[in-house]
Amino acid sequence: MRGLKGKVAVVTGGAQGLGHAVAQRLSEEGCNVWILDLKQDGEKAAIAIQSESGNPVYFARIDISNESQVEKVFLKIGELSGRVDILVNNAAHFIFKGIEATPQDWKSILDVNIIGTSLVTQHCVPLMKKAGAGAIINLSSVSGFIGQSSFATYNATKFAIRGLTKCWAIDLSPYRIRVNSVCPGYIRTEAFDNSCIQLGLDIEEENTRISKLHILGRQGHPEEVAGTVAFMASDDASFITGEDLMVDGGYLAK
Repeated sequence: MRGLKGKVAVVTGGAQGLGHAVAQRLSEEGCNVWILDLKQDGEKAAIAIQSESGNPVYFARIDISNESQVEKVFLKIGELSGRVDILVNNAAHFIFKGIEATPQDWKSILDVNIIGTSLVTQHCVPLMKKAGAGAIINLSSVSGFIGQSSFATYNATKFAIRGLTKCWAIDLSPYRIRVNSVCPGYIRTEAFDNSCIQLGLDIEEENTRISKLHILGRQGHPEEVAGTVAFMASDDASFITGEDLMVDGGYLAK
């Protein structure tokens, strides 16, 4: 895609699942990629991606809800890469609770999905201003558009991500920084399997049920979302900002 080669990209939650697919795609497109993740062996993912693409991939193990850690990693990125052109806010905490959600449940999910995302963006923006332009892609979801049983905690954060996207698009437009959200339907990743376990559901039975909710009759693949993220980061999307782009297999079209 146009305008990605040589760009510096930061992907939160990029050592696993959907984030890994995004980091891999951006690396394949010629970006220098920074993966920020809590995963203990995240460096292995970075090394594997770099060996395939031949482009530099760096790993930093951080908790994005910890401002001190976020500040330090962006100082490091500034020292080594000099700028950031692309930020993909993918990292998320998954808690599926309804009215029974405790204050600790709310604090736990908000600290990562909203405060963490905001901290990363806040500390990244100066490096984008230094670059003279940028693209921020926030991962929301179909869950940011609809109500779902026992999903109040998760959906609230995905609705909020869409609100942040539109506000930041306005605030950052004078600096030629575009901000958009990509909103997947159900994507078959380890996170899906883990959420089934958390909710006490049979993974394959739930996969069959969920697949039928999409017009295309299946869950999506991480690579399909990664391609959309790459497009939104590229010059091919240069006149798109403040938007929500669905990658949901027709989930919301029904």
